[in-house]
Amino acid sequence: MAKVMAGETRIDAVVFDCDGLMFNTELVFERTGTELLRRRGHVATPELFVQMMGRRADEAFAAMVNMYQLADPIPELMAESEQIFFSLLDDYLEPMPGLLTLLNAIESYGLPKGVATSSPRRFLMNLLGRYELEPRFSVTMTAEDVSQGKPHPEIYLSVAQRLGVAPERMLVLEDSENGTRSAAAAGAHVISVPHEHSRHHDFSVASGVAERLDSKLILDLIHREIN
Repeated sequence: MAKVMAGETRIDAVVFDCDGLMFNTELVFERTGTELLRRRGHVATPELFVQMMGRRADEAFAAMVNMYQLADPIPELMAESEQIFFSLLDDYLEPMPGLLTLLNAIESYGLPKGVATSSPRRFLMNLLGRYELEPRFSVTMTAEDVSQGKPHPEIYLSVAQRLGVAPERMLVLEDSENGTRSAAAAGAHVISVPHEHSRHHDFSVASGVAERLDSKLILDLIHREIN
């Protein structure tokens, strides 16, 4: 396995969150949540999406139910939301800026890559499949693979184990506060890459904050001579 030095940080693998980090799905999720609540006579608020972002679906919808005192069972809300979400993807889904450049750079240095997302596996496979990205990741972990969702560190501790690297030598890229806290709690070197829907989050536990995935901050961590 290639070893990369970045100051005192040796990066042996790179792990990506998915929603809002690899793809602009937070935009799609907000449109989905807005429509779901509109059908029930409610107006979605930014506070709701702060509560939902970065969490597994059951936890996110529990927050929605509590905030709006909805009578709908969570499984029914999830099923309806999924229908709305997939109906919007063709019109709105895009890779986040710099994603493909970063993937190519990581691969040029022989570093293994993984995905650790709070979304269900069928969501992740759908998104990766649209851009033929699934074969480029050696490990993918989803909501079904853990018992505790972000911000608990379980998913990042597990993905480090599957990749065969120490958590502190794993670069994690996250876009949300919950995800950043999860990676930091696992002991990973986490860089937060906020977008318009998460710029107000608290990223104080991150090792750094970048504007986009192909930023100099991130590329410098992996762009080192292979030992």
